[in-house]
Amino acid sequence: MLITGALVTPVAGNLGDRHGGKRVMLRLMAVVSAGGLISALAPNLPVLLLGQVLEGAMVGAMPLSFILVRKHLPAGESQVAIGVVSGLFVGGGMLGTLMAGPIAEQLSRHWMFAIPTLAIVVATLFVHRVMPDDPPARSDAKIDWPGLALLSGILLTLMSGLAMAPEAGSRPLAIGALIVLLAVLVAGWISVERRSPSPMVDLHLLAKPGMWSSYVITFAVCMGTAVSMYLVPQLFAASGDGYGFGAGSTDIGRYLLPGTVAGAISGPLGGLAARRFGPTAVVGAGIGVMAATLLVMAFVHTEVWHLVVGKALVALASGVCITAMVVRTAASVDHTDTGTATGLVLVTRVIGFAAGVQVSGAVLTAGTRPGTADPAGSAFVTGFVIAGAVTALSMLLVPAMRKGVKK
Repeated sequence: MLITGALVTPVAGNLGDRHGGKRVMLRLMAVVSAGGLISALAPNLPVLLLGQVLEGAMVGAMPLSFILVRKHLPAGESQVAIGVVSGLFVGGGMLGTLMAGPIAEQLSRHWMFAIPTLAIVVATLFVHRVMPDDPPARSDAKIDWPGLALLSGILLTLMSGLAMAPEAGSRPLAIGALIVLLAVLVAGWISVERRSPSPMVDLHLLAKPGMWSSYVITFAVCMGTAVSMYLVPQLFAASGDGYGFGAGSTDIGRYLLPGTVAGAISGPLGGLAARRFGPTAVVGAGIGVMAATLLVMAFVHTEVWHLVVGKALVALASGVCITAMVVRTAASVDHTDTGTATGLVLVTRVIGFAAGVQVSGAVLTAGTRPGTADPAGSAFVTGFVIAGAVTALSMLLVPAMRKGVKK
């Protein structure tokens, strides 16, 4: 699902820009519904995985939602609406996580997929009947198939490289080959996009400091967030000498709930703050709070409430920051580029999370002594410090967000 979401999101955003957000949204939701149906009826794991691949396309609904929001709402309201959409995605994920276990236990795993699929079908009909139509902006533009194929190859290679990163020491040739392949694909994609009359991504737009800095900041913030998401549950579960709490899965879920709620409300809060104070100021404040919290967590984590509060603050600051980043990116481009620009933010977010998880795993693995079950306490300190440092360094790019973008 993660890989499918990374592949589909920029494509869905680009097609929405050209052919209309509602039109592409309905087709995307039909694909997701088909994936849910396949998952619900799957007799074995391979068929279930096929259904999950199709369901992963749902991430592409986010840039399409942003397109529709910008087309149908005034600028001030659209900033808040973008935050609401982001918050609903997080809240929906939280609700699905809470519902999955009881449904599977009381009914079956088949209903665990069937019930959400029925909800998606109803939502699709609702969008078809209620959502106003948005006229295509560039309906005559041809799809940049070479650019699409190369971008998909870049994302697949990058995600594969991140997945293999923990084994880099034992598989140097495979990692080296992936790096070379990634470089070739990037060079080919840039060459194709420069010559295409209707490119998937406008490279001139990406070259502006206000755009590329946004993507780099998004990567750093999401990487720092992912490190905390990975380390905090591990620290709750650990039972080392002088650190850890030996908590079970039920207790860990309870400890993490405030952070999940904070992440859900961060979207609307980020939209409101962006409208009131401006997206750039909100991004800077979010980075500051998040970096400070991560660094404090590195050295203050002797009580459960230290981690509960820290995790909630990181989730809130990260969500506010990313929402403001999406608002800034959407407002910095023409309406005809909304889906493409915001889709790339979301793809960068996925890559940042994947990188953060791999870094966390590598740090804990390196800090685990042979013959022991838990990493050393210093490994957790190192992980939090790395996350805080990467997040803090992204503050240096905040001033660049103001440069070279549409006012």
